[in-house]
Amino acid sequence: MIGFLRGRVLDKQPNQVIVDVQGVGYEVHVPLSTYYEVGDIGADVALRIHTHVREEALQLYGFLTWLEQQLFERLIGISGIGPKLAVAVLSGIEARELVTAVQRADVARLTRVPGIGRKTAERMVLELKDRLAHLAVPADEAPTVTQGNRLRDDLLSALQNLGYHRPLAEQAVDATLSSNGDAASAHATFEQALRSALRELTR
Repeated sequence: MIGFLRGRVLDKQPNQVIVDVQGVGYEVHVPLSTYYEVGDIGADVALRIHTHVREEALQLYGFLTWLEQQLFERLIGISGIGPKLAVAVLSGIEARELVTAVQRADVARLTRVPGIGRKTAERMVLELKDRLAHLAVPADEAPTVTQGNRLRDDLLSALQNLGYHRPLAEQAVDATLSSNGDAASAHATFEQALRSALRELTR
């Protein structure tokens, strides 16, 4: 099993990074929190890896932090939550906020994550509350990276890939870009704008 990868970022998309390790490209599924921080194409990267083996495929899930990996592995242990949904959960809510929501039994906050209904949220609280009590929750890093003229289209595409319906995604993106004014096109990075749009969706 692969448990760790160190190499260079060959390509990156929301929820997926290809890591070049001595000429071999590993396709790694990642939450947005990891995507924000891996750096630009060509940057050195080191990822903690969870190898998920199915009958027809072997898939790699990568995380920059121990906490993210621990949360992922606990999530996929819950009935009804597979690796894809676990990544969506970690993309829709920051790690420390997830721990807090579970500990406070904040079902309403958890159901705002795409793909998480009330019953699943209640199972998360029931099965994770005691198991997350000992996890240290780090402060979050500030997002970084790219800019471009297609920012709005890229944001809409990313939000739809995360499970948000287009009308809601459009409202969040437009609110984000209008609140930033000219900075949205001149200075705001894709990751910063995406994080802002996600905040709009979870208000």
